[in-house]
Amino acid sequence: MEITSVNVRKVEKEGSRMKGIASVLLDDCFAVHDIRIIQGDNGLFIAMPSRKTATGGYRDIAHPTNQETRKKFEDAILEAYNKQ
Repeated sequence: MEITSVNVRKVEKEGSRMKGIASVLLDDCFAVHDIRIIQGDNGLFIAMPSRKTATGGYRDIAHPTNQETRKKFEDAILEAYNKQ
């Protein structure tokens, strides 16, 4: 699996820790939208798209299943974010 495209839209909302929204294209044939870029206490990180459950919690709709893949996503998205 290769990340073939990353699009980032910066978000400037006063008082919000969300700094942007990203879309990632995998192998030129599968897209993941609405990946949030969040300012945490230790720097920027990504949050995968999720939805609210009936019990009030949140569940990821799509997400990496291992740390190596998650790092690939985070590195590619944060690199694109920092270039803007």
